[in-house]
Amino acid sequence: MKRLWIACGILAAIFAATLYNASYLNRFTASLSDRLTQAEAWAEAGNWAEAARLTEDAFQAWESHNLYLHVLLRHSDTDDINSSFQEVGEFISCQESGEYSAANARLITQIRLLYEAEQLSLKNIL
Repeated sequence: MKRLWIACGILAAIFAATLYNASYLNRFTASLSDRLTQAEAWAEAGNWAEAARLTEDAFQAWESHNLYLHVLLRHSDTDDINSSFQEVGEFISCQESGEYSAANARLITQIRLLYEAEQLSLKNIL
């Protein structure tokens, strides 16, 4: 009987850690998406310096969580996001508004999909 309770305790701890990870990832990806959306608005207004600053802030936040993200997420997803950050940065430096908008929208979508992939839902279980 004691083994059953230990197994249930371990299972409960893993479940709680999974829920915490999903919640944390939700807050983190929402923060990044908000910064990138604000950067888009600044770029549309012609303030490329502010767009570059917000994008760099988002990238630094991403980089500061690099170990956490690489341990808990698929490497292909994190690598794609790193590449997209570089692409967006190049379009900002060239001030290519159309290409920047498309690349930034793709980056925001990739970031939001990270959270969606970690949600506890029937879609992710099947």
